[in-house]
Amino acid sequence: MTPHTPDHIAKELVFDFDMYADPRFAEDLYPGLDAIMRDAPDVFWTPRNGGHWVVTRAAQVQEVVQDYEHFSVREMQIPRVANPPKFIPLSLDPPDNQAYRQALMPAFSPKAIRALEDKIRYWAKTIIAEVAGKGECDFVYDVTELFPVSIFMELMGMDLGRLREFRVLAEHFFASQNNEAEIQKSVGQIVGIMTEYIVAKQKSPDGSLISQLAQSQINGRPITMGELQNMCLLLFVGGLHTVTNLAGHAYGHLAEHPELQQTLASQPERIADFVEESIRMFGVINSPRIVAKDTERFGASFREGEMVLCMLPMASRDDRVNPHPAQFDLDRKQREVLTFSRGPHLCIGHFLARAEVRILTEEWVKQVPSFRLKPNGRREYALGGTSLGLKHLPLVW
Repeated sequence: MTPHTPDHIAKELVFDFDMYADPRFAEDLYPGLDAIMRDAPDVFWTPRNGGHWVVTRAAQVQEVVQDYEHFSVREMQIPRVANPPKFIPLSLDPPDNQAYRQALMPAFSPKAIRALEDKIRYWAKTIIAEVAGKGECDFVYDVTELFPVSIFMELMGMDLGRLREFRVLAEHFFASQNNEAEIQKSVGQIVGIMTEYIVAKQKSPDGSLISQLAQSQINGRPITMGELQNMCLLLFVGGLHTVTNLAGHAYGHLAEHPELQQTLASQPERIADFVEESIRMFGVINSPRIVAKDTERFGASFREGEMVLCMLPMASRDDRVNPHPAQFDLDRKQREVLTFSRGPHLCIGHFLARAEVRILTEEWVKQVPSFRLKPNGRREYALGGTSLGLKHLPLVW
């Protein structure tokens, strides 16, 4: 451990954790996260992956993600790389991120999402109908890789015939986070594809989100190609990944609890509670920061240039803010959720994510009201460090 543990870090704050392949995740992902929170300091240094800080508890995570003066988003790559990917507006600290967020917000506002509901329901019904009569499916491959991605690609104005191709690219990006050469290759491929779309929609505007962004202004000037590329890079990796994994984990839990299935089928008004508790229980994105200024915080000495990993999924499972956090409780009176972060980098797509999981579940319980995990089948996780993915979820009914 010594090579990646600087002298200013107290020995009691060092804890062995590998964000890309920790053995605690071998059997079940979320109990593994709970074990780390139980056994490790609230804020600790791990010598793995170049050495970095890890923040696990809700109060400390919330403080870090909102203190951009000391904890910047200008680098979000662990371990650090020479040319980290730039995601606009995610890689910009306030106030620089605000104009870009404002350009995106109209497409992801509550009003815009309500206007999308018929289209979201169409895709939910269509995709579920494809598997309902078969008696089984791989929920990830057959449902959640298609449903939110189809909605997103249609919103963006992208060719739905390339859905599987684009999903593979998004998954490869997250799986390559500790390989600098593969990161650059993956980013180059995604940016190349998005540039083709940007150019095409600049020539022939069509009302899609890419087309709208291409015509938008930032601080009173036309948006540049580089800015468009970096915005579309963020939209691509987020839109083709996050809800797929969140819904997969939620339905993995649902498959093991027939009483919960019965409740949702007989009382569809409880589906909104199911969505909120799923979002709390099964967060899928960890959020890195770089220390911009030396600071003493949480009993630790952070030094400029050190990386910090905010464990958003763990923060939402913190027993200090959510009593009995490993218990899935539709009737939870206290629900502190940091899954979509907080403050200046609150996920712009959180209204869309909530609507997608809600509508998918409303339609699923109509067509498949009772289901279970396939005998001898098992969930297969796809850990990508910053992303807690799910590769396979075999279900039968």
